[in-house]
Amino acid sequence: MPAAADPRLVAIANLAAVADGRSLDSVLADRAGQLPEQDRAFAADLSYGLCRWYRQLHAVIAARLNKPLRDKDRDIHFLLMLGAYQLLHGNTPAHAAVSTSVELTRRLDKAWAGKLVNAVLRGIQREMGQADSPLKRQIDSDLSLRFAQPKWFVKALQKAWPGCAETILGALQERAPMTLRLDVRRCPRADYLARLEAQGIMAQALDAVPTAVVLERPLPVQQVPGFADGLVSVQDAGAQLAGQVLDIRPGQRVLDACAAPGGKTGHILELANELAVTAVDADAQRLQRVTQNLRRLQREAELLVADAADPPPAWRERPFDRILVDAPCSATGVMRRHPDIRLLRRRDDIDNLARRQAAILDALWPCLRTGGKLLYATCSLLPQENHLQVAAFLQRTPDACSIGLAQSWGHACAVGRQTLPGEMTMDGFYYALLEKVHA
Repeated sequence: MPAAADPRLVAIANLAAVADGRSLDSVLADRAGQLPEQDRAFAADLSYGLCRWYRQLHAVIAARLNKPLRDKDRDIHFLLMLGAYQLLHGNTPAHAAVSTSVELTRRLDKAWAGKLVNAVLRGIQREMGQADSPLKRQIDSDLSLRFAQPKWFVKALQKAWPGCAETILGALQERAPMTLRLDVRRCPRADYLARLEAQGIMAQALDAVPTAVVLERPLPVQQVPGFADGLVSVQDAGAQLAGQVLDIRPGQRVLDACAAPGGKTGHILELANELAVTAVDADAQRLQRVTQNLRRLQREAELLVADAADPPPAWRERPFDRILVDAPCSATGVMRRHPDIRLLRRRDDIDNLARRQAAILDALWPCLRTGGKLLYATCSLLPQENHLQVAAFLQRTPDACSIGLAQSWGHACAVGRQTLPGEMTMDGFYYALLEKVHA
């Protein structure tokens, strides 16, 4: 595919890379230099939209082709998906969505496809104006198509959350708000909100999350007051609950397992003085992001490349007061922010992740002192990774007990609490707080 400086072509190339198994974040980072700064946001917006609606767009296009395009012409299929996205879900005028898509066939050195692209997209455009069109029937007849999700995930949600599965699926298609975490020990939230208002930035506080500030409109981080000097960080309100629930006290030894990229590590350090925090991640490159985040926050922690399922013996000899297990998971609760998850995640991943989560819990529990607390957290919506995982751990661990979370946020589970996407602006997170008692 030509490396033309066109945001639409870059979005198509990004989609191809995600379809081949790469994460959208890494692709966007790698290709940022291909475009002038003023076009990067447009390319990113198209890339996110194409991933968000991939399964629907792919099905709509496939149904309107007489025969599948050859593998070497899959860029034309992606171009058709881009045109369909702009027609069905974008703000581009219909005539411009069609004409620019036709023009891009020439930029791809495949002018032969111009008539095909024109015919397919104009057909979709005509169907959009019909009350009971084949297009509408095709999309509405299947929840997987309507919400652009894998069928296995739709079924899993219907089983886990009967009665509200469609609401969750709808919320996962929405764009998440930009939420800030404020270091309230450096600046009271009311003062920071007043500072934003003085600069014409509209925002609101969340009563359930004392550190959260939700912006009415997203901003580049460089334009967020206080970001450069570490006063605020970008973090979903649901993710900020971890620090609130963990019950951090001054002088404690705290382990943040699976810490990258470091948002929760930074939050922990903002909560109390004289903390000895150890942040661990198995990926050395991802741990560098923790270093960068802590440098901006002007905070310090011990950083260690290690497997949380195989902790150093020294941790047993000198156990921690608090442990945060932000476990590797399916990330199904944060699809609003990471729509490529629906392309990358597979049904078989859930069982593999559940085994990994159990191994981490079993390995880290001996590293917690008696009377200490461990917070198990995921950004998953699936019970196998959440309350079923914790219930199984409690059953096999005599000196572990669950601490009830009587909170104003989320939904009570058999063990712990779950936030659902879109509720109180939050993404989907699960939390269970465990205490080590005398067996």
